[in-house]
Amino acid sequence: MTTLRSDAMKKTPGRAAHRSLLYALGLTEEEMEKPFIGVINSFNEVVPGHIHLRSLNDAVKEGIRSAGGVPFEFPAIAVCDGIAMNHTGMKYSLMSRDLIADSCELMLTAHAFDAVVFIPSCDKVVPGMLMAAARMNIPSIFVSGGPMLPGQHNGNRIGLSNMFEAVGAHAAGKMDEEELTRMELSACPTCGSCSGMYTANTMNCLTEALGLSLPGSGTIPAVYADRRRLARRTG
Repeated sequence: MTTLRSDAMKKTPGRAAHRSLLYALGLTEEEMEKPFIGVINSFNEVVPGHIHLRSLNDAVKEGIRSAGGVPFEFPAIAVCDGIAMNHTGMKYSLMSRDLIADSCELMLTAHAFDAVVFIPSCDKVVPGMLMAAARMNIPSIFVSGGPMLPGQHNGNRIGLSNMFEAVGAHAAGKMDEEELTRMELSACPTCGSCSGMYTANTMNCLTEALGLSLPGSGTIPAVYADRRRLARRTG
């Protein structure tokens, strides 16, 4: 009989109290025999790359259940580097990476999970979760939120990098405020990580190269149905 890592908290008469707490979650006796899979969901309502992660999280859990596991969701924090930029908030972005790594390791160890699915998207979240995966050395897989689609302005595709250039052009007197406003309203038209090869998309592609995510995790746009199908297969 296969020994699971989670057996440390759910097997033998000495773990009766532990099982009572697990039953309080609504688990069945049949589920107690299955692998316990952590699902670390970095959803929040602050970061464009993370605001849609609830639907991907649900798809991941569906995949886990269909494969015979029991999913347990818990959160991770996420900072938007773009929103935090150019004010005091930027001093807090990098340190969030280590908080994410530490908190993921803490939860996965404290609750003896057998495996884990990480759901990151933006800049410091992906490396923070990769650090946690390396520390834990348990079966781990990633599915990201995916990149946002580019915007359109005067017939051209634009993204966040164009907005930084537009701010400079406005400061230099080469663009009026009306055009700047039109650009800012169209540069980021969907949810997802910023549409450029910045840290988020680069790190999500890196997880594919490392074999820690399925093909397409770093490139399928956030709003495509393929993204949800990928999340289900990941689970």
